[in-house]
Amino acid sequence: MRIVDIIEKKRNGGELSKEEIEFFIRGYVAGEIPDYQVAPLLMSIWFKGMNKRETTDLTLSMVASGDTVDLSAIPGIKVDKHSTGGVADTTTLIVGPLVAACGGRVAKMSGRGLGHTGGTLDKLESIPGFQVTQSMERFAEIVKTCGVSIIGQTGNLVPADKKLYALRDVTCTVDNVSLIAGSVMSKKIASGADKIVLDVKTGSGAFMKELDGAIELARMMVGIGALAGRETHALVTDMNQPLGNAVGNALEVREAIEILQGKHDGDLKAVSFALAAKMLVLGEVCRDEKDARQKLDRAVASGEALRRFARMIEMQEGDPSVTEDVGRLPQAKEILPVKAEKAGYLASTDAVSLGISAMLLGAGRSKKEDAIDPAVGYWMKKRLGDRVDVGDVIAEFHVGEHSDLDAALARFRGGIHIGEVKPDLPKLIYTTIDEGEA
Repeated sequence: MRIVDIIEKKRNGGELSKEEIEFFIRGYVAGEIPDYQVAPLLMSIWFKGMNKRETTDLTLSMVASGDTVDLSAIPGIKVDKHSTGGVADTTTLIVGPLVAACGGRVAKMSGRGLGHTGGTLDKLESIPGFQVTQSMERFAEIVKTCGVSIIGQTGNLVPADKKLYALRDVTCTVDNVSLIAGSVMSKKIASGADKIVLDVKTGSGAFMKELDGAIELARMMVGIGALAGRETHALVTDMNQPLGNAVGNALEVREAIEILQGKHDGDLKAVSFALAAKMLVLGEVCRDEKDARQKLDRAVASGEALRRFARMIEMQEGDPSVTEDVGRLPQAKEILPVKAEKAGYLASTDAVSLGISAMLLGAGRSKKEDAIDPAVGYWMKKRLGDRVDVGDVIAEFHVGEHSDLDAALARFRGGIHIGEVKPDLPKLIYTTIDEGEA
């Protein structure tokens, strides 16, 4: 078998066999197939596509490229969740403690942010002392004790995805349904969960800008989960503006805590509750989503969800007092208001530009080795459809010593459009896709 024949076959629109896909993945991870041959194969896949069987074989070959996690030491059904990424998407920090407070088990491995999307690990590390690196034995112990633990991925979990994603990033082959599905589902399957809930984003801040593409991606991933023996459900949700009001690591932790305290409603809470309800039903903790919603409301009202978060923080060596006093989180050097320069309605936002604005403040990284400032970012004061007058504060920028303030402001203002007509607001949750619909 030769890689050049596989490249030619896919370039000409052929369907790759399971053996050809396994040969390609094994050879690339082993260093026997070089980047200069994998790059044209990725581009051929980008142009010609893969069917569900090919995508499933790609996913399972990627899973087999490294270690898999055994969560059998943790009792009960373990349900994982994954978001395809966006701005102010802080759902994991809310969903995990909520599900745990209702009797579920959340053993989650998360990643770091790159580009305009924030990383869950970066957010958690803004909590003083919090350790995202834990042994598998300690990971299981934390989940058994408080119902939830969120850690970094192990070093040899799906090495094929690490290599492929780095190459996709520099060859303009990121936004392909099969390649995205393979990347996401290989990590979820390797992470050991029994069942999976996906939050597939669509809109200006998402990989999949168009709703049809997001639905196609969701169906593909749900189908892969079914074929791999992992029941998977997906929500397709909006990312045409930051999901939460806080953009930046410590600020997003603060907003998550305040939602668990019962202080905020809004889009971030709504999506978090929808994901948590689906996880509780899949985990057989609740008989249906109505029952789950009632339990979730009680978990917040009683303070149990917040206590679970505090306990997880403590067991992962962080300062649990942040759940009682958000002022103990890192604080920015300066807070500056960003004011509207014209009157009208907040008609649209370019969520990618808003995410890049936070990155320029120091809240994210453009390269993996970049350092971040946990304190910086901004807090949105207006959302789509809100009326604004000249001088109204649209956002409060939390600025640090190394913030590129001028560039961040320019990018932020370029991502905000104020119009004369109040816009029709996009749906927050477009659809839900279960196994029978994949």
